[in-house]
Amino acid sequence: MKAKRPRNARTRMMLLLQLAVILPAATLVILSARHLQTIQRDRAVEAAIQRDFSQVLAISEKQINHKAYELADDVRSEFPAPGEACNETLDRILAAHPYVAHLMLYDPKNGFVIRSQPDRLKDDPSFGHESEYLSKMMQGWWKLEYDEFAKKLEKMEEKGTPYYFEGEWVQRGDKHVYLSNAIFLKTDKVSGTRTIAAMTFDGDYLRDQFFPQALEQVMSRNVSEGQTDKNAVIMIRAKSDSTPFIYGTGWDGGEAEVERPMEGVFQGLILGMKLRGTTLEALGEHWVHTSFLILGGLSFLLAGGIFLTYRNVSKEMALARLKSDFVSNVSHELRTPLALIRLYAETLELGRLTGPSKHQEYYSIIRKESERLTALINNILDFSRIEAGRKEYDFRETDMCELVRNTLESYRYQIEQNGFTFEEKIAEVPPLNVDREAMARSLVNLVNNALKYSQDRKHIRVNLYREDGTVKLEVVDQGIGIPANEQHRIFEKFYRVGDPLVHNTKGSGLGLSLVQHIARAHGGDVMVESTPGAGSKFTITLPLGWPQSSGKAAFA
Repeated sequence: MKAKRPRNARTRMMLLLQLAVILPAATLVILSARHLQTIQRDRAVEAAIQRDFSQVLAISEKQINHKAYELADDVRSEFPAPGEACNETLDRILAAHPYVAHLMLYDPKNGFVIRSQPDRLKDDPSFGHESEYLSKMMQGWWKLEYDEFAKKLEKMEEKGTPYYFEGEWVQRGDKHVYLSNAIFLKTDKVSGTRTIAAMTFDGDYLRDQFFPQALEQVMSRNVSEGQTDKNAVIMIRAKSDSTPFIYGTGWDGGEAEVERPMEGVFQGLILGMKLRGTTLEALGEHWVHTSFLILGGLSFLLAGGIFLTYRNVSKEMALARLKSDFVSNVSHELRTPLALIRLYAETLELGRLTGPSKHQEYYSIIRKESERLTALINNILDFSRIEAGRKEYDFRETDMCELVRNTLESYRYQIEQNGFTFEEKIAEVPPLNVDREAMARSLVNLVNNALKYSQDRKHIRVNLYREDGTVKLEVVDQGIGIPANEQHRIFEKFYRVGDPLVHNTKGSGLGLSLVQHIARAHGGDVMVESTPGAGSKFTITLPLGWPQSSGKAAFA
């Protein structure tokens, strides 16, 4: 028995859906499961996280060093020229930069000078011992190696690295503190005199302020930029001690899983990182388990995606049916006036009419049908331009009262011929920049809707008035009304209300969609208030002073 070919577009679409979505999705799930098993086997997760931590530590060290360089640059820029240093000048620098514990300088002509924070010298004897220790160490070193060391600093400066850093652990009272000395060269450009200078980052400042703030900043930045996990924590320890003396928020003890010796500014320190509350091994296992759960969820999501795709396909097919109905309705709407025009024109041409009144009646019918045909064609052309994104509006300063009166007057005959009573309330409103033809067509479309969908109570009212910085144009009828659950859809293209009277009344389903586009192109909108069986009120709201200038503008 031969297999039957797909009978309709729905079947073909479903087959395409299965081939394009289901099969690739199933393949993805299977391949992902196998890949996860491979990751679990060789512990690639742990290695990846370790590489990530190493990279984050390298970035963090650069950021910490950069911050220290900025502080050192501030001091270096204020440092006196060779031969101009005095106690008052150095004390001003120390007062302006409390993070500096000591300032030192040496050249063979002026000798060695050291100045320390004056208040600290008075209040803390251990601080004075620290100053004496640094003085002896630096003075002996610089006197012995002045020429060689000055040349080294000069070459470093030429290469863009103006500082030579040296870390020290010193005894301050009952505790050890870490100091970092930033050594640099000051050269007099006129005389060529060179002075070796240094500033010492205060140990208490590094421990209590600089390192805690720097660790928080680098971790916040790395987490926000997606460089590392939000549960990662960081610490700093001495090279000779496994216990951290500085650590970031959330550090829960233990040892770092990934470490990096710090270079540059803070030599002799180790930067480390770990995960809070877990280990890399436990994380790897948890990640694998979680990934399997995610795959299960992915399967449900795929099923949901298929369902949504099916709904979208169904909507597209429904839209295609609406377009087909639209073509059928438009064809009927075009054939009817054309047939009448042709019939009455042929009758006039054959001269079969007996009196002038009949001639006038036939001329009137031909005119009305041609106007109906013109309105339909204009709606279709406007819709085509909007769909193509080529609809242009010619904004000109317009007297809205005159525009509404003239439009209604030209349409009054058709209103009265359909047996409607007509009422207009037009208040004085300021001139607006509008497209006259588009606004007239909007009004005609709304009035035409009222004519079509009114049965026994044939009354139409048109209001024009100003309210709260806007101009409002209302068309009120006493027709069949619109159900509340369909009012939000009546401005969709091709959509027609499910009432039998609506479906028995021919129309294109474009009129209200065009009215909404025109209103929004003018910076306003159109709203509907309706009660089934009691009639409807359509309100076009236009803002005053929009657009600011006249001229043509295109709207998609």
